[in-house]
Amino acid sequence: MDYLEGLLLGRLWSDTDYENRKHFGLFILYGLFVDAIILYIYVLGRGLLGFGNIGPIHIAVFTLLFLANPFICFRYYRMPWWGKIFILAEKIFKSYLIVSYTVSLLLPRLSVKVDDLQDFLISYLNATLEKYTEKFQASMGSFSTVVGVLAGGVHVVGTILLYALAAIIIPSLIYLAVKLLQYVWDWIVNTLVIKRFFPQRK
Repeated sequence: MDYLEGLLLGRLWSDTDYENRKHFGLFILYGLFVDAIILYIYVLGRGLLGFGNIGPIHIAVFTLLFLANPFICFRYYRMPWWGKIFILAEKIFKSYLIVSYTVSLLLPRLSVKVDDLQDFLISYLNATLEKYTEKFQASMGSFSTVVGVLAGGVHVVGTILLYALAAIIIPSLIYLAVKLLQYVWDWIVNTLVIKRFFPQRK
């Protein structure tokens, strides 16, 4: 429970030591979680729990929750158990909106249709190997094919690894950016409003 509170409330409102621990594994798992949702929608061609369907109402609700966050959280530890559950549920819903927005940003980048994916990959592989073979043909002679295939293979593997790394990092960076903006807003409101007019916030 302490870990969940630290994760959802953030260090400004949480009494746990969540922020003092390293969360690199969580960073990777979050990226993989978003990627799994994107791949599910992309491969099967159907929605999943509304992820990726972001409209003006979703943005308005998220903005409202974002702005109201300091006033929702500052008395968390003085609330009864049902009040705490309600706040944590709101945090989970807000995280859902962040994931959904991230999916809506990244899913359209998969411009190749799933039915054409195999042909696209084969065409890309052949073009890359041909490019490197021609590149080494003048200097390597009869060995140009072998060297070209090896160099092209390294290029393809490197490209796949870079895309895989980006697919994990980008969703996590978006989430961290939102959390940072939330922290800055919460700190401003806490310093200028809550500490002045609502003392002893916890």
